[in-house]
Amino acid sequence: MSQTSSFSLPIGPVHVALEEPVYFHLDVDGETVRKVEITSGHVHRGMEGMATQRNFFKNTTLTERVCSLCSNSHSLTYCMAVENVLGMTPPPRAQYLRVLAEEIKRISSHLFNTAIQAHIIGFKSLFMHVMEVREMMQDLKETVYGNRMNLAANCIGGVKYNVNAELLDYMRNMLDKVEPQVDEIREIYDSNSMVLARTRGLGLLPKEDAIRLGVVGPVARGSGLHLDVRKDSPYAAYPDVDFKTVVEQGCCIHARTMVRLHEIFESFSIIRQCIARVPDGEVTAPMRQIRTAEACARSEAPRGEVFYYIRTNGTDMPARLKWRVPSYMNWEALGVMMRDCNVSDVALITNSIDPCVSCTER
Repeated sequence: MSQTSSFSLPIGPVHVALEEPVYFHLDVDGETVRKVEITSGHVHRGMEGMATQRNFFKNTTLTERVCSLCSNSHSLTYCMAVENVLGMTPPPRAQYLRVLAEEIKRISSHLFNTAIQAHIIGFKSLFMHVMEVREMMQDLKETVYGNRMNLAANCIGGVKYNVNAELLDYMRNMLDKVEPQVDEIREIYDSNSMVLARTRGLGLLPKEDAIRLGVVGPVARGSGLHLDVRKDSPYAAYPDVDFKTVVEQGCCIHARTMVRLHEIFESFSIIRQCIARVPDGEVTAPMRQIRTAEACARSEAPRGEVFYYIRTNGTDMPARLKWRVPSYMNWEALGVMMRDCNVSDVALITNSIDPCVSCTER
C-alpha cells in the first residue's frame, strides 16, 4: 500500500450503517479495502448460562428470544433436542403446524433482508414496496399467532396453537395476494440496472472458499452448494412435502439475493401443501420422565443451519444447553467477500450474509 493513501478505517461497534453492534477494522488503500478484521462480543447476554438456571419449559421461551427474526427456528430446534432426549414424537398434526410457522417466518425474514438491501443501495421506493409486502406477512402472523415477531408456536412435544378451516382459508387467501407482488419484486431485483450495478459480481465468495469456511444457508447456496437441512436431514413434516433446494452459481450479492427470493416461492408451495394435507388429531404429545442423557437437533432457519445440543441430569433443568447459529458460520466469509472491494460496498456486502449479531453472541 502506498504511504499517501493507506489508512485504517474503524467502523462500529455503534455506527449509523450497522443494525447491531459489531466492530469492523478495515485496512484501506484509497477507496479499496485490502484487509478486514471483525470483532464481536458487544451484546453477549450469557443465554446458555441462563438456560441451566431455568426448567425445560421456561427455556422454550428463553430460546425464542435469542433473535426475533429467527425466533421460531430457535424454539423449534430446542424443542426437537429435548424431544430427542426424552424419546418423544410430536403428533402428525403438530409436525405440519410446525412447518407452517417455519415457512411463514422464512418468507418474512427473506423479504426483510431484500428490503434492507434496497435501502442501502438508495432505492427508497423499492425498499418501501418490499416492506409493504412484508407487512402483509406480518399481518398474517398476528392473525394466526397473535404476535408479529415471536410466535410462541412451539412447545415440547408439539405446538401451542391450533388452526381451524377458517384460518387455513385465510392463510391461503393471503398467499394468493402476496405471491404476485413478490414475483414483481423478484423481477426488479433480477433486471433493474441500478440494483444489478451494485450487486452482480460484487462480494464474491467462490465455491471453494464457501466449502473451506463452512458457510450455511443462502450464503452457501448462493455459491453453488446444495446445503439445506430440510432436505439433508428432514424433520417435522418436511419429508411429506415437495420442494427444491434453490442454488445459484454467481457467488455474489446478486446470487444470494436471488436464492432468498426464489426460496420464498418454495415456501409458498410448502405452505399450500401443508394447508391441503394437515391431518386431524392432537397437537401435543404427553410429557415423559426426564432421564440423564444427551441429544442434539438441527433445523434450517432463514439464515441457515441452527444446531442445538442438550445434556440432562435427571432434573427439570438442563445440565448444559448449547447452540450454534448460522451467522457464526458465515461471519468469516466477509473477509473473502470484502477483499479488494470499495469502502462504499462494505455495508451492502455485510447485509448480503443477513447477519444476526444477537444470535451469534447470545
